[in-house]
Amino acid sequence: MGYLRYVAVGDSQTEGLNDGDEVTGYRGWADRLAEGLAALEPDFRFANLAVRGRVAAQVRAEQLAPALALRPDLVTVMAGMNDMVRPGFSADAVTAELEAMYAAFTGAGAQVVTFTFPDVARIAPLVRHLRPRVIDFNARIVDAAERHGVLVVDTFHHPVTVDPRLWSTDRIHATPLGHARIAAAVAHTLGLPGSDASWADPLPALPPPRVWAKVGREAAWVGAFLGPWMLRRIRGRSSGDGRTAKRPSLSKVS
Repeated sequence: MGYLRYVAVGDSQTEGLNDGDEVTGYRGWADRLAEGLAALEPDFRFANLAVRGRVAAQVRAEQLAPALALRPDLVTVMAGMNDMVRPGFSADAVTAELEAMYAAFTGAGAQVVTFTFPDVARIAPLVRHLRPRVIDFNARIVDAAERHGVLVVDTFHHPVTVDPRLWSTDRIHATPLGHARIAAAVAHTLGLPGSDASWADPLPALPPPRVWAKVGREAAWVGAFLGPWMLRRIRGRSSGDGRTAKRPSLSKVS
């Protein structure tokens, strides 16, 4: 079927961080998907309500009602990573927030697509202690999605999703190539014309990194990204403070 009204909700990944910049603006996988959908339907409209730094409860509280008001026939829900990396993470509570959104959107007649998360231990080895949490949370997402007829882009089981070329130096946000792969994965999950499973194809092999180079990269990541992130948590700050959605209403894709 064709989709005419697509609304994306979520956090920084859906906002499109690191696929562009603060000066030129961010594109991101949801915008890339919208571009493909617009090519199929001349009357297609798109809204992106995602805001960086939002946890699942904030996505539900701030984005669910505005999204429903736009009467979408397609919704993507990507949220939970900002919760999962925090101390005190409750899988039950976060899954409940996601499931409430699944229920509301499918109850309104929209086709919903959601996501599991890749193996963070292979993306950022210093947070490998989170791997069991990711596996458990992914299983909960799949179960909740099945209860509501939500389609799932299951990233965990595809090795390409941990390829460093798909991730920015912060190891949190996708590169332009990563965003393109996510958009292609959603298109394939929806069965859109011209889509296929090639989004999961591996990239050409890289030479094995030298040990000291790996150590240097880990130290640089701690100093440039992990440390500042922890400092914001201590101060009760968020990267999304004061920010609003970049595409709050349905409009044509230019």
